[in-house]
Amino acid sequence: QVQLVESGGGLVQAGGSLGLSCAASGRTVSTYDMGWFRQVPGKEREFVAASWSNGNTYYADSVKGRFTISRDNAKNLVYLLMNNLKPEDTAVYYCAASPIWCGSSWCKADYWGQGTQVTVSS
Repeated sequence: QVQLVESGGGLVQAGGSLGLSCAASGRTVSTYDMGWFRQVPGKEREFVAASWSNGNTYYADSVKGRFTISRDNAKNLVYLLMNNLKPEDTAVYYCAASPIWCGSSWCKADYWGQGTQVTVSS
């Protein structure tokens, strides 16, 4: 079992950048596929980015070219660097371990962090 704790959220102006971190404990992240999701009130949690245990990465179309997911297996950390932020990126961002494919996208995960708020002002 792995425990996840996000940090780094906050308020940023449109066009700005923000970095999120996810600290894992209990198990090493090197053995997990890791991902970032986000959710706004009244909507389902949506997939943002994934870092597979084989080293590959994958992004939602809405963030491709602006967000970068990375990991430091030695430090048991997963990062999400967000550039050129837009107001529509405002959400609670969740770190996840072992994202689950739901037919059209990843929509679930075996483990979740508690989430961190990202607010982008226009």
